[in-house]
Amino acid sequence: MGRIRTIARRSFLVGSAAVVGGVVFGAYKLRETPQNPLTESYGRAALNPFVIIDQNGVTLIAPKSEMGQGIHTTWAALIAEELDLDWQDINVLHGPPAKAYYNSALMGMALPFQDYEMTDFKKSIQEIVGDTAKLIGLQLTGGSTSAKDGFDRMRIAGASARETLKLAAAQQLGVSVDQLETEAGHVVAPDGSRLSYTSLAVAAAKIDPPKVALRDPSQWRYLGKTMPRIDMAEKVTGAAKYGSDIALEGLRFATVKINPKHAGMKSFDASAAKAMPGVEKIIDLGNGFAVVATNTWLAMQAAEAVDVIWDAAPYPQTSDTMQKAFVAALAKPPDAVEQKTGDADGPHKGTAVNAEYSVPWLAHASMEPMTATALFEGGKLMVWAGNQAPLSAQRACAEAVGIEPESVTLNTPYIGGSFGRRGQTDFTVHAARIAAAMPGTPIRLVWSREEDMRRDYYRTAATARFKGVVDKGTAVAIDGNIAAVSSEVVGPGKHLPGVQDQPYNIPNYRMAGHAVDLAVPTGYWRAVEHSFNCFFLESFIDEMAIVASSDPLSFRLNMLAKQHEPSAKVLETVAEMSNWGASSQTGSAKGVAFSYSFGTPVATVCEVVQKDEIIELSNIWIACDVGTALDPGNIEAQMVGGSLYGLSAALYGEITFYDGEVEQTNFPDYDAIRMANCPKSEVKILENNPYIGGVGEASTPPAAPALTNALFALTGQRARKLPLYHQFNL
Repeated sequence: MGRIRTIARRSFLVGSAAVVGGVVFGAYKLRETPQNPLTESYGRAALNPFVIIDQNGVTLIAPKSEMGQGIHTTWAALIAEELDLDWQDINVLHGPPAKAYYNSALMGMALPFQDYEMTDFKKSIQEIVGDTAKLIGLQLTGGSTSAKDGFDRMRIAGASARETLKLAAAQQLGVSVDQLETEAGHVVAPDGSRLSYTSLAVAAAKIDPPKVALRDPSQWRYLGKTMPRIDMAEKVTGAAKYGSDIALEGLRFATVKINPKHAGMKSFDASAAKAMPGVEKIIDLGNGFAVVATNTWLAMQAAEAVDVIWDAAPYPQTSDTMQKAFVAALAKPPDAVEQKTGDADGPHKGTAVNAEYSVPWLAHASMEPMTATALFEGGKLMVWAGNQAPLSAQRACAEAVGIEPESVTLNTPYIGGSFGRRGQTDFTVHAARIAAAMPGTPIRLVWSREEDMRRDYYRTAATARFKGVVDKGTAVAIDGNIAAVSSEVVGPGKHLPGVQDQPYNIPNYRMAGHAVDLAVPTGYWRAVEHSFNCFFLESFIDEMAIVASSDPLSFRLNMLAKQHEPSAKVLETVAEMSNWGASSQTGSAKGVAFSYSFGTPVATVCEVVQKDEIIELSNIWIACDVGTALDPGNIEAQMVGGSLYGLSAALYGEITFYDGEVEQTNFPDYDAIRMANCPKSEVKILENNPYIGGVGEASTPPAAPALTNALFALTGQRARKLPLYHQFNL
């Protein structure tokens, strides 16, 4: 197994020992520092968990998964900015499961603060609460928090490394530290002589890092500029390693079939599969089975040959029956009420507006299906799996095979898309269980696309009823009721993101959430609750504007300008970008929508054009305010990608159930926008917000309502139900 050990050490040098003759730097805003996962051995020194300097150069240990969002590049730039090192000279590896890599930004978001009303005092409270994430081991990539979480911590890590290296050089040269400078990976002495960081690493390991001050943004070399991606060359050439690229000696290939009705398994007959040449083992997983074979295709073919009888689904058998549960929930008292302002019950003078909306279940449909590689040997488990929550995955795998979490080494390679799906641990646990059933044999588990689609943790379906009053061209009152599945989305203590936290100045405003008790597995989906709540609210606001005989953009701007100037500015900006208000060409129309999510206000305008019998989505304009734009090119890519993801769901996305099973199995029946029908896009990035915002999900929520509002402007038909292909020829 020499080859296995080589791969493990190369891809996971932080597993048990990190530095050859060097030092590790890090930064915490803590009262008690979590245990450093980079332990000392093999003559290696480890002080803190983020920046390694040894004879091989500088390595960033990033606890955030790289799944296409470019965060490894941004984090490298954050460190390079303070460390006086060229960003391309920094190696990046994903960190191990460890409390030291807690997500402080995500934890801080749990406070019931309106983000657009954030003050320095509230921000300090948020940071203190965020640091408690170490206590529960909240190591997670999600919530569009990666840049926010690393903005201070990575710069402090780089500055700490820089100043410690200067102290080591001062000792060696016998000069005062304030006489030294740093440049291009070297400490520079007064006489111009240079000492490389690598030559100083051993000495620096013996020095306690000093307190540091961060540089003014005017001194930044990389931040604020569009950076080439660190992972670009690997991905273009095919050298990048994903979970299904791990090649171990003696590797065997597995797939699974789990009850598509999300229940147990009565029985299965695998005799035909076992007789197929190359099939090595069939493993009973309780609610399904695994097939291990000499190649993945054979394993999948053998899985289809198994005769299985599934238990019935623990939820209504069809989508139509499920929808009745959502409607029924709206007739019951709400589980969460957010009375934001005034008296929503009225009576209020003006014209009443009423509407009901619904959205379907949605799958994540990431390009890379669920996959993991595992080896169980000598009572220890090694796993390679793209995941968003290493500590959770480590604990789940350990429990599944009956060992302690410390006996599980979890490696996190690149991820081929996730959108929240790889925050779940099911596929990783399956790989661990299969490997434990075949000790000493490395197993690569790959789900079929059909298994991936039918065994997802879905974005909940949801139904909403809104009523409101408009008078003299303005919104007087809005009362919204939203039904969605379980406490994951609505329920006691929930804050109804996407409707309760929008910076609209409306005198009488209330939102209520109704929990629907269905046993369909649900999980985080890109933009989470904002993805459907924004559609409900922005569709209704558009309807109110029409009833009020007001321009839809001006109607919104009037409410935003009274509440939050940066939000109003993004709406004004997108109006300028799209030439809103100018006479449209015959057969074309525009729609607008606004959303404040993940700390970032975003305004989107969509343009649709009627061409014969078909309506085309021709243009999208997006304005956003991220507070501090660390990498404008990457932000633009995220804004466009997030918008296209939301538009794909609006146009085609739909998971339906029949006889308890999901009917969609692959991309032909769960379609997305293709390159041929992608709209032209333009993005403008503003920096008026006082605090840095997230970008990975913020453009997804307003995409759907901007499109549906444009379709109304073009056709006079209001889309209150998604996906749109049921109503329009798009």
